[in-house]
Amino acid sequence: MPAGTSPKAGGFELRLPRGHRLSLPTPDSRQRPLVMGILNITPDSFSDGGDWLDPHKAVARGLEMLEKGADVLDLGAESTRPGGGVYGDGAPDLPPQEELDRLLPVLRQLRRATDAPLSVDTRKGVVAEAALGEGADLINDVSGLQDPALTAAVAQAGCPVVIMHSRGDLATMQRQIHFENLLSEVSEELAERGRVAVRAGIDARQIIYDPGIGFGKTAQQNLALLGRSDSLHRLGRPLLLGASRKSFIAAVHPAEANERLAGSLAALAWAAQNGVAMVRVHDIEQSRQFLEVWNAIDLASDAAPGRPRFERP
Repeated sequence: MPAGTSPKAGGFELRLPRGHRLSLPTPDSRQRPLVMGILNITPDSFSDGGDWLDPHKAVARGLEMLEKGADVLDLGAESTRPGGGVYGDGAPDLPPQEELDRLLPVLRQLRRATDAPLSVDTRKGVVAEAALGEGADLINDVSGLQDPALTAAVAQAGCPVVIMHSRGDLATMQRQIHFENLLSEVSEELAERGRVAVRAGIDARQIIYDPGIGFGKTAQQNLALLGRSDSLHRLGRPLLLGASRKSFIAAVHPAEANERLAGSLAALAWAAQNGVAMVRVHDIEQSRQFLEVWNAIDLASDAAPGRPRFERP
């Protein structure tokens, strides 16, 4: 476990702006993962693009997700669907001002309406800086800190940051995918981005890692990462896993994006089994119920005489 990253007993304690805290479970705590609700303020996201582009609808949807059990909201104003695979050319790059024009009206209204943790999903430093100034609590960066201005904004704010694993540009990352050793390479590349963060002034205790399901990986590699996400605990930080409705599910069982709830819940089962700290999902109520029942069964299994808990061989 890297120096300075040891969690408190019972959980990882992250400092949020405005004096708030966010506690994430450790892999051995046997607590359910936190639920991060996806709020896409975009016309072109792969699953629900256009549904919440109107700011009033987006705010209402965000508050509804909190009522249904989301622990954190993740606001994204730019689609980041990767190109070179099932999504063709992928999502176009969005000018920072257009991203801010979509994001800030929703963020401001939600910040006035709730004290719940608000994450902003962005790759751009100028967007991250503005969002943190308007009340965002953490930044979720699918590019793994490729923009030094974003890294600087996070360091200045002292807020948590999600560092996601990906390779290459969004427009081409699903072409010519190659790993010699998937698990060790993802782990080491995340660790290197963590070192970049620390050198830039980000507190190591504020880092969350995401293995990047669907970003620069084949369907089979996504399945392998899900099944062995426990191997990433060597990084010593909480893990976020985003598998909700993604195309690897349809590679196993063909279904449109809005018909992949069952496959998404199967991914949640592996996330819970492997000690993931937070899951990023579209279907809040179903995901929260699934995780609570899963966790209750896990805890109750201790009381079943002669029935050992499942352990990975």
